[in-house]
Amino acid sequence: MSTSHSNPAQPRTGPLGIALLHTRYSCVVLPLFLSIIMTCVVSLVSTLHGFGLAIGMLQVWLGSWAWSWAIAFPTLLVVLPFVRRATYAIVQMPHESEPD
Repeated sequence: MSTSHSNPAQPRTGPLGIALLHTRYSCVVLPLFLSIIMTCVVSLVSTLHGFGLAIGMLQVWLGSWAWSWAIAFPTLLVVLPFVRRATYAIVQMPHESEPD
């Protein structure tokens, strides 16, 4: 646990004791995690459906996951700003809400 809030020279650390990234990196970290999780699940389901639970399935799945992630991550980086704009166009944001 870090008490760096009182000492700005020390970076704040996360649960593993590693210094946390600056907020500006959230636009890359969010799609990174999202692409890893989504491609992992989708490629697993697709591999199980096409290959079944058989010897060698793990290797086929990992190869499938690697290819799908290599496409999904850059795609998310490109489309995320457009998806955010489209979302903001149809969703009322909290700062736009009228008081009760």
